[in-house]
Amino acid sequence: MSEPTTSNGKWWGSRVKQPVLALHGWQDNAGTFDRLCPLLPPDIPILAIDLPGHGKSSHYPKGMHYFIFWDGITLIRRIVKYFGWTKLTLLGHSLGGALSFMYAASFPEEVDRFISIDIAGPTVRDHHKTAASTGDCIDKFLHYETLPESKMPCYGYEEMIDLVLAAYEGSVDYDSVEVLMRRGMALAPAHFNKEGYHFARDLRLKVALLGMFSMEQVLAYAERIKCKVLNIRADPGMKFDNPEVYKNVMEVLKRTSSKVRVKEI
Repeated sequence: MSEPTTSNGKWWGSRVKQPVLALHGWQDNAGTFDRLCPLLPPDIPILAIDLPGHGKSSHYPKGMHYFIFWDGITLIRRIVKYFGWTKLTLLGHSLGGALSFMYAASFPEEVDRFISIDIAGPTVRDHHKTAASTGDCIDKFLHYETLPESKMPCYGYEEMIDLVLAAYEGSVDYDSVEVLMRRGMALAPAHFNKEGYHFARDLRLKVALLGMFSMEQVLAYAERIKCKVLNIRADPGMKFDNPEVYKNVMEVLKRTSSKVRVKEI
């Protein structure tokens, strides 16, 4: 019998008050909020979670795909039911912002507000690109799933930090990468038979992009959102295959939500 999967996270502030639920981006972790939370009012508790397969949360058993949107909103629902929370406030970066959007659309009477950073809603992907890449995604998934531990890439500490720093292409600094990698890397266990650090996230997350949305689906979800929305976007910010999605989603939210505020920084 397989072991149950567990979710991990970090809680700032009072354990008595209902917290803001903070959700990180794809292949990041709860450390995303380490430098933000101390700057917020101390009377606002925040719970940042590691999404499934990320940070210190469990990896899924072999044979299971990650469907990052559905996995994410299901996890939020589990947490809400466990604690018995009502009228949620959600804070999300990138994928976390998309999950906040999806949850607010799925349970429109139960969300008071959500704050989304860098994104308006779920990523939209062209149907033809999805069809063309499906076979490759499945083969990569099976490759990562059967990769022997002896082949698992390991790095020295500085090498790991530099690797991640280069991947962000200047959008984060060295100190921020160190903060993020406190939960994003782990010492190679003895049975790896090699020294150094490996990425803590599940390698299979790299091919977790099946099950993307069409524009029509995203706008249908946007129509259901009633809560207050704060959208924070960097200038120039992230680049997407379909930049018109942001504009279209925000137009719907301004019509359906109780209050919408957009802030560019």
